[in-house]
Amino acid sequence: MNDKTLTNTERSDEPLRFEPEPAENSQPWVEKLDDGVPQPEVLLGEEERPTPQQPAGALSRRVVLGLLSLSLIFGAAGGAGATVLLLGGLNGNGDIGTQIRQTLVSEQSATVSVAQHISPAIVTLEVKTSNSEVVGSGVIYSADGWIVTNRHVVDGATAITVHLKDGRDFTGSVYGIDTLTDLAIVKVEATDLTAATLGRSSAIQVGQTAIAIGSPLGVYTNSVTAGIISAIGREITTESGRLDGLLQTDAAINPGNSGGALVDSSGAVIGINTAISTEGAGIGFAIPIDIARPIMEQALAGVALSRPWIGIRYVTLDRRTAAQNNLTIFQGAWISGDTDPGVVPGSPAETAGLADGDIITAVQGVAIDELHPLQDLLVQYSPGAVIVLDVLRAGSTIQVSVTLGIRPNQ
Repeated sequence: MNDKTLTNTERSDEPLRFEPEPAENSQPWVEKLDDGVPQPEVLLGEEERPTPQQPAGALSRRVVLGLLSLSLIFGAAGGAGATVLLLGGLNGNGDIGTQIRQTLVSEQSATVSVAQHISPAIVTLEVKTSNSEVVGSGVIYSADGWIVTNRHVVDGATAITVHLKDGRDFTGSVYGIDTLTDLAIVKVEATDLTAATLGRSSAIQVGQTAIAIGSPLGVYTNSVTAGIISAIGREITTESGRLDGLLQTDAAINPGNSGGALVDSSGAVIGINTAISTEGAGIGFAIPIDIARPIMEQALAGVALSRPWIGIRYVTLDRRTAAQNNLTIFQGAWISGDTDPGVVPGSPAETAGLADGDIITAVQGVAIDELHPLQDLLVQYSPGAVIVLDVLRAGSTIQVSVTLGIRPNQ
């Protein structure tokens, strides 16, 4: 698929605004029902009393038919009651059309509420380079002027003007760029800005509501489009390189939306919009906020942006890839370099003894699968950390310790 990317360093004391972490061991409410259901008392005639040969608990056919009749009567009454409630109660004012309209209004109200909540934290970036001008979007994630955007929006910038929704303009500077993804951090000298609430992308489900906010075409600032999460864990290749673990959405994303927010129905940012497909409509991609989070926190801490690196070229396995290459497993990261070696010379992987053909199946005991790709597991650790990889080699699983390096710019 041909994909197209869309088009001072003071330490902060302001915390990021995150959604509350889910309670540990939280369980849905379960109402326990008594297994013993009392049986109605049955009056038997003399001719129906159990004889020594009859089971004492046996019911006559007449009693069984009576119980069935009662069940049908009560069932019909319950269904009628539910229908009355659905249609607006006993006052006769409700109908199916009204109920549908009320549902649509409720959903639209939720989108309106989200737009009002998040829009003040979405900025338009006007970027000048040595030979061009670019307009993109960004998300204020800390009230004292920290903004996350796309790398391709600010790459090579000689001047950046940040336009806020309330009409204020600030001069921005690039704090750092992400060497793993198409992300960058921009800083403006300001305080008391409206910051977005950051969600958690680890719990995203396909089909849930997704709302994109940004400045499409650099003209229509703070535009809001709505759709759903179409898929997770997508891998694409853009002008900025290969991007893994992306969210796919059908919420309209256009050039100029780059760096804007993808939010959920609560108004929490779950992704940073980064690319669209040029071969189809309604196919946009966003970098999950959990992947962006580490560099955002590094910027707040006043340290240089860095990503962990082991130095391998690999293929993410699935059933089709495994079958085509006669592999015995269909989940993991298969070290395979094609024209280049799978293990980068001089890398931490080479030092640790990893080799072409190895399949990494787990990181620190967490299995690599569709929901937990290798890169997502690695970004949880800082350069210099020692991690243990489970590796399938020649039919046997071994454990390899790797000291993570710093990912190079290219």
